[in-house]
Formats: sequence, structure tokens, C-alpha cells
Amino acid sequence: MKYMTLKTLLCATLVFSVGLVVGPASAVQRIEGRVAVAGGSIGNAEVTLWETTSEAPRKISATRTSQDGSFELSITDGNAEAGVYYLIAMGGVTNEEAEPNPSITLMTTLGPTPPDRVTINELTTIASAYTTAQFLHDGALRGNATGLRIAAGNVPNLVDLETGAHGPVIVNALNGPRTTTLAKFNTLGALLSACISGKPRVCEKLFEATTTPDGSAPSNTLSAMHNIARFPAHNATRIFDLFEALAPVPDGKRYRDVAFIPYLFHAPSAWTLSLVYAGGGFYAVGGAAIDGEGNFWTNNNWMPGSQTTIYQQFGGGEGKFAPNGKPLSPMITGFNGGGIDSPGWGIAFSSDDKVWVTNLIGRTISVLDRRTGKALSPEGGYNFDGKLGQMQGVLVAPNGDVWTVDNENNQIVHIPGGDISKGRILGRTVEGKPVDGTLQVKGPFGIAIDQQDRIWITNSASNTVTRFPASNPGQAEEFEVGFSPHAIAIDSKGNAWIGNLIGHPKVREKLALIKQKFEGEIEARKGSMTPDDVAANMWADLWEIINEYPGGDISMITPDGKVHGPFNADGAITGPWGIAIDGNDNVWVASSTSSSVTQLAGVRPETRPPGVKTGDPLTPHEGYLGGLQVIAPIAVDPAGNVWVGNGFHDTKAGFSKIPPEARSTQFGAHTIVVFFGVAKPVKPPLIGPVRGF
Repeated sequence: MKYMTLKTLLCATLVFSVGLVVGPASAVQRIEGRVAVAGGSIGNAEVTLWETTSEAPRKISATRTSQDGSFELSITDGNAEAGVYYLIAMGGVTNEEAEPNPSITLMTTLGPTPPDRVTINELTTIASAYTTAQFLHDGALRGNATGLRIAAGNVPNLVDLETGAHGPVIVNALNGPRTTTLAKFNTLGALLSACISGKPRVCEKLFEATTTPDGSAPSNTLSAMHNIARFPAHNATRIFDLFEALAPVPDGKRYRDVAFIPYLFHAPSAWTLSLVYAGGGFYAVGGAAIDGEGNFWTNNNWMPGSQTTIYQQFGGGEGKFAPNGKPLSPMITGFNGGGIDSPGWGIAFSSDDKVWVTNLIGRTISVLDRRTGKALSPEGGYNFDGKLGQMQGVLVAPNGDVWTVDNENNQIVHIPGGDISKGRILGRTVEGKPVDGTLQVKGPFGIAIDQQDRIWITNSASNTVTRFPASNPGQAEEFEVGFSPHAIAIDSKGNAWIGNLIGHPKVREKLALIKQKFEGEIEARKGSMTPDDVAANMWADLWEIINEYPGGDISMITPDGKVHGPFNADGAITGPWGIAIDGNDNVWVASSTSSSVTQLAGVRPETRPPGVKTGDPLTPHEGYLGGLQVIAPIAVDPAGNVWVGNGFHDTKAGFSKIPPEARSTQFGAHTIVVFFGVAKPVKPPLIGPVRGF
């Protein structure tokens, strides 16, 4: 088929009056396109252009394809609320002799600004079904405006909207040869091709294999792909077996006769689609968070290209990525200045467009402008007259107060209203006794606030969580969980979910050894070691324990103080570093040492499958995989995408005092992984407990 040259026509009503030209003008954009399958055309298909916002989608125009699959549509400007455009193609025939196939429904999500030329085919349908998985309802697209824009913005990473071929990101060096995403994408494309091409009973078999866990069968190709995107582990092997049956290797040949290569050789544990991103100073990430526009911010412990080890470190900066994975911060340094030096676990956003960041090596608190990344804190950061140690978790409370924890010096910093001049240090001890009533923390790491304005802090050098009223820190109480709790998140019902890095060792002698590592050995060395050396040895000991006694689990503490769990997804959760809650109150866990992501059922029965209890895994035993290394933070965005930061890459080099030269810059990992459409969307930024839409 030959595309016609696309024209954008300006139609104006002109009124002339004594040398003046006045009057309203409206712009008409013509979209030229093609509906295709396996490189061929689909004729006589009904093509409809829709625009959607947070309300129901609005039909813009409709037409039918010619015999060669071509079509033209027009858009007229003037809609008050710019939304997301998308195309739906239904029915049609694949050749002159074929009967119309009523099972055909294809989709291309165009975004707020449609391109002039488009293709609607198998790959655009899969890309659209996955990125908009949380917004598709019986083929109609609707949802929160930010999430819709994020979903649309990620489609071009997977597929070229003009040609219908692979997009630039899915085939780049980080994705094409490094993950199974491209092969999964192509395998699903082959399944759709077989159905659309009209082979007997193919669509029927596809619809049987993609029936949802509750027994809801799809009626068309788009809903089949949408079902796989929503339930990627359901019938995973059966879907792969269908592909092998529908596309056998022809006699005398080595490869299957399919339109898209490469394809899978083995059944996946789940049909997730994920992409890997890098740049922007991202390296050895600590904490991460999503701002109100859906941008992903990262605390980069160390600087890319540095010969960092756990014993000698070159501090990194702050990273910022657009919702489509494009780096928005400087390539090597990230955003820096204002005391930024090896930012740790703590990052939070305030309502006045500030980014609050805590630093490990710098032992300071820094503040950046969320819009520009410019430092707002002084060059040396805020260090409270040198009283701060290695800083970790930070939160901004709904009332604007900032709370953060000092992991090294066992103290808490409270900054009322975000006013540094009013800041105070809590939890200090004098001669071993707490200054602030019962408030005492041990290796504080994660911090959160619940709906009752109570502060929760995980004690990473112990097996406890501390809770106290924000208005009265002296009324603190402790709860026993697993050993070395790190991340913490509060769901919409006020339950606190805690990731215990080491968990509950089954043999008491193991627990005694762990305590010895944390309390005895480090304490004994303090007199002859610098603070940096003490911290390095602590991390080295922790890493040794994690690897010698693999495990870890999740605890849940209800608002009334009852501890539930531990939950470990039948052993799938190991070294849980990051935790996030989605809009259904289900729990997402980043297992650092097993390099996997696990979803646990939350407390709301209506958002989990029948027969599934709180804490049960909703993902396969392997968890979700793809591009993951030793992972740390995890977050859910407004489109339901799950972002995961890779922390370590070459740990053997990183835990050596003098690493091999060829591997000396490879301790930290340099990539982010995003799983599309797998979670219920949440409202960012996280100020207080999670909020769904």
C-alpha cells in the first residue's frame, strides 16, 4: 500500500473590516492509517477514533478500511479538555476470499497529540492492552488523566505508531538482548496473527486459554490480550503451548513461520511485559519515589564510573525520569549540590514542590526544587551542627512536617512545617538512657505516618518497629517483627507492612549470631575505626548474613497493634528491601537477593481472588522477573506500572577492599525496570498513607 502525503488543513472564517482580519479559526488534522496483520492488510474493518479523559470516551469519527487496509480520519480542534486519543478497528477480512472475522478488535493508543500516520496491528494492540491494562473496560478507555497520559506515553517504547513495527526501546541494548520482553511480545503477536488470519477455531482456542480466573471469557482479540495483561501468570503455560501448536516448525526448517522474531523457546512463569531504563546519573539506587506528575526520582548511592566499593565510596546524586523512562537529570552526576552526597533511603515530596533527600556519606539533609532539580539547601546541606550521622528514611506529613531518621546515631529529626530553623533531634540517649521518655530507636531505617498521625519507624539493627504519636514522641511503643526490618508502608486502612530483611531465623543460634554481628563486632571496633569504616563493616556483615542465611519475610501490624505474619510467599521472598502498596491495598515486595517482585494479597477481601487470604502471594512462586538484579526500591505509579530499582550488580567486586580493575566500576547496578499495568494505580506523591483513585 502507498501512503498519501498527510495534510493538515486550516479552515478559517475570515471577516475583513478596514484593514483588520478577525474571526475564529479551527484546525482539522487528517490521520492516514492502515489496519494490518502479519504484514498483510485487513479490508472492510470499521475504524473509530476516540478521545478519552477521566470521563467516558467520546467518539470523534469513524470510517471503514479499503481493500488494502488503508483509511483516513479527521480531528477538529476545540475540545476544552485535551485527553488521550485512541483508535479501535473491528471486524474486516484478511483477503478477498475470506469471510469477515467478528473476533477482530485491534487498538492503537495515540496519546494527547495524534501522529499524522498510524498503523493498527497485532503489536499496537498488545502494547495498548498492557500499558492501559488498568483503564480498559470492555474495549473503552477511561481513568485518571495522569495515568492515561502515562499509559499512552509508554506505547511508543514498545511499538512504532506509524509503522506498527517494534519501538526503539524494546529493541535497544538494555532490552532486546537482555530480557525476554521482546520474545514475549513477539510470541503474543504470533498468537494474535493466527487468530486474525482466520484459521479454523484458532480464535476460539485463544479465548479459552485467556479466560480470566473468575471464568470470564474474552469475545475478541483486544479483550484476550487485556486478560493476559491483567492476569499474566494465569494459564501461562497453556498460552505458550497454544503458540507452539498454532505455529509449528515446518518440515525441513529450523524456525517457526511467524511474522515477528525472536519468539520464546520456553513457557514463561508470567506474561508480564517490562522495560529497562538507564541514565540520568542512576547507579546503585537506594530510595526512590514518584512525584505528582508521575516522574520517578532516585537516590543514587554512588556515582556511575566510580571505583566504588563498600570500603571506599564516591557519592552519587539525584536522578529523575519521565513516566516513559526518559532521563531528565544529568547523565553522570544526576542533580547535585545542596549537600547531596550519596543519598540514601530517604526521599519525599512536599506540597510546595520541594524534594527532601537524606544523605549517607554526607550525613546531611538536602532540599531540591522538584521542577528544576536545583538545590535549595546550602552547599553543605543541613547537618544540625554536625550532629547527624548516616541518614535514611524521610517523610513529609500531611500537615507539612518533615520527619527523618539517623541510622548511624540512633536518632530522629523532626522539622515542623519544613522549617529547618525549627528542627529538633529526638531519640538521643545520655549514658544509655533515652532523653525523650520511652522513645529509643536502634538503627532506624524506614519511616511512615498513618491516618492517626502516628509515626512508625523500623529498627534495622534489631527486630522491632517503634510507633509514637507525632504530637508526643515520648509516648513510644515497640512491636516485635522479624530481624532487621527496613522498608515500611501504610495501606489505606492504617495497617503497617514491614519488610524484614533477615526475617525470622528458624534456629535460635542463627539469631544469636546475627545479633553478635550487629551489636558485638561493630561496637568492639568503634574505638579504632572511622565512622565510614564502621558503617562499611556493618554493611559487609549484613550482606554476609543475608547470603549465609537466605530468607526474609513480611510482617503486618494493624492499627490496634496486633502483629500478623510472617508472610514470605512460600519462601519466594528473600531479603525484602522495598515495599509498596497499590490502589487495591495489595502489597508489592522487592526481594533483593532473589531478584524478583512478589505481590501479596492485602486486607480488602473485595480486591483479592476468592479463597485467597491476607498475605497470600498473588504472583507465581518465581515472582515477576525480567531485568532485575539485586533490587531495592519499588513504587506504583498512576497508570498501575510498578517501578523497581536495581541496586547492586557485581557484589564480589563491591565487597572487596581492592576490586579487580576490570570490574572495579561495576559494584552498583545502573538500571530501572518497569512492569506495565500490573497494579491498581495510586495517587502520587506519597504524603501519608497510600491513596487510590
